[in-house]
Amino acid sequence: MFAMAQMNAATSDIAASSNAAESAAVADETEDKDNNVGYNVPRPFTDDDETNKHWSIVTNGFQIGLGVNHSWETINNSFEVGLLNIIGVKYNSLHGQILTLGVGINHKSYSMKRPNMLVRNANSEVVADVYPNNNVDEIKNRTSNLNLWTMQVPLMFRQRIVKKLELGVAGILNWNTYARVDNHYEINKVDHNIRFKGLKQNEVNFDFMGTLTWDGVGVYCRYSPGKFFKEGYGPEIKQTWTLGLTLLL
Repeated sequence: MFAMAQMNAATSDIAASSNAAESAAVADETEDKDNNVGYNVPRPFTDDDETNKHWSIVTNGFQIGLGVNHSWETINNSFEVGLLNIIGVKYNSLHGQILTLGVGINHKSYSMKRPNMLVRNANSEVVADVYPNNNVDEIKNRTSNLNLWTMQVPLMFRQRIVKKLELGVAGILNWNTYARVDNHYEINKVDHNIRFKGLKQNEVNFDFMGTLTWDGVGVYCRYSPGKFFKEGYGPEIKQTWTLGLTLLL
């Protein structure tokens, strides 16, 4: 009888231990599920896609914008279009930070106010002048544009704010490879197209840019503090601002 009582007691202890272990396992499983739910909730300053690679080669940064401020009052407006990275290297921390360094292109065009057109004087200086006709009413389809083509090297940092919203800042080194003046007008139904290059532009300058994007699509602001022309070869065009649309992937 005494032996039977001992066996029953041992069986009860084993059953109690088994039940306690099962309860602990259920609690752990519930806690894991709670934690997993937490990881699935979008969190600020993080990257939800943890499958991305750290390093990749990219082509991105298409931009199109309009100038909103110009230091030279003869300029009516300006327009730019470009690609920040024809080819670039992208580093993704996988925690919401992205760094890119690449090589791209940009084209900017400045349009002059009427009745001004750009000419080059005997000292090779680009200046504003009037169209070659005393009767301005006879002149039609008048345009005078200053164009600049640039190779650019942008270094950009982007920070994810929440979900797919990103804030970016960049410094851009510009190599101004080519500049040209394009004049067009019509007198007595005769078209006149006058172009000249070799404008003595500053070969190198530096821009600053900020972006705000949602899933890679958004707006940008670009500030160009440097002068367009070398000293003595043209008007003082500097400190220009451009606002536009951008595509950063």
